[in-house]
Amino acid sequence: RRPRRATRLLRFVGLGVVVLIVVGLAGFLVYAQPQPTLPEASAALASDAEVAGTTAGRDLVFRPVQAIPSVGLILYPGAKVPPTGYAPTARRIAAMSGALVVIVDVPFHFAVFDIDAPNRVIATEPTITTWAVGGHSLGGAMAAQFVASHPGVVDGLVLWASYSAADLAAGDVEVLSIYGSLDAGLSTIRSDANLTKLPPTTTYVEISGGNHEQMGWYTGQPNDPPATISRVEQQNQLAIATAIFLAALGVAPGG
Repeated sequence: RRPRRATRLLRFVGLGVVVLIVVGLAGFLVYAQPQPTLPEASAALASDAEVAGTTAGRDLVFRPVQAIPSVGLILYPGAKVPPTGYAPTARRIAAMSGALVVIVDVPFHFAVFDIDAPNRVIATEPTITTWAVGGHSLGGAMAAQFVASHPGVVDGLVLWASYSAADLAAGDVEVLSIYGSLDAGLSTIRSDANLTKLPPTTTYVEISGGNHEQMGWYTGQPNDPPATISRVEQQNQLAIATAIFLAALGVAPGG
């Protein structure tokens, strides 16, 4: 009888574990539903006389038409945001800076599930001699993790409403940190603990009146205070600051 009871108990426990896994997975899939993107996001995928918009697998590639770029920026999306949510921004940066800009697609739209995504881009772009990685929110934090785990691979890090998940203070990577003054996560972005992880040469750009959601072209950002400037204005400041950073990165020693 005891062996039978033990077997029944094990079956019951096993069934319980399976149920918990299924419920947990279902809950995650509901939570991970992507944020809706705005019409401008899809429209930005088309090519024009300045920038060719293409795809490489599920990654979005924005390549300047007028000249072969030597600088590249690889962007991780923010949590639950499809790559298209940053397409207008990437296109504008590519046009302004002359850099190749690639938005990587990550599983479930969470960069934490594919931190090494830039490797596949770098491996297929031999003409790029200077690389930067970056991203929005969670995407920026994972970009910083990529920098830390791949020393010497990239020259620049771009943080949009984000912070470094790794200590890069003693490294030789140039960093740009851009955020809105009304971002709900500003206290975390600007905390002493996170600021000390960045090099003393880091460039900080605060967009007055900007919030978290307007760093991209999507809607539904939870707990985000309303911005007091338009999305177009916030995007304009974001693109200009990033393009200037990339242009300087390309002419820096070793760039």
